[in-house]
Amino acid sequence: VFSRLLYGARLSLLTGVAAVALALFVGVPLGAFSGYAGGRIDGLIMRGVDIMLAFPSIVLAIAIATILDQRSVTTVIIAVGVVNIPTIARQVRASVLQVKSQDFVVAAQAMGMVPVRILARHVLPNCLAPIIVLSTLGVGYAILSAAGLNFLGLGPEPTVAEWGVMLTDGYSYVLQDQQWVVIPPGAAIAITVLGFNLLGDGLRKALDPRAR
Repeated sequence: VFSRLLYGARLSLLTGVAAVALALFVGVPLGAFSGYAGGRIDGLIMRGVDIMLAFPSIVLAIAIATILDQRSVTTVIIAVGVVNIPTIARQVRASVLQVKSQDFVVAAQAMGMVPVRILARHVLPNCLAPIIVLSTLGVGYAILSAAGLNFLGLGPEPTVAEWGVMLTDGYSYVLQDQQWVVIPPGAAIAITVLGFNLLGDGLRKALDPRAR
């Protein structure tokens, strides 16, 4: 159990970080374009985001994993990453809406800079603080969601050392009064998620001048 716990830490952390990276890769450009363009484009993108948010995250993740129909770490990463896209897109859009009305953005528009350059050079760099905080918090949530999918049997095969898979394997031992099989992976998930949440809260206070 101890050796699988240590070995599974690499896979669990990789799953959380990769899922958030996928969500950022799609959510940041989507939210930035939506917030800066405005109008019908903004409304169309946000309605799609609202539709995704209307479903419970775990249900949406299960649906995506079922559609992919392949038990692997990649399936879990894609499912959890897609679920996180709407949250990141909405946060980036809100930050862009605040920044794009600033004087330096208006000055850049008056100088004739193309919108893509304004967005990449002036708007997004000033939206990094909330994105970094949300990403840090999202890693803990992604690890928890991935463990849930693995527990439901939608993740890697039982032979793979991963915390969620260890919970699934050890569930039958609980009925035999051998709780020590499931307590270590459960505690590891809880401590890791708590650690990332505390890190995200600390970054929020450090990056927000009003909270210093």
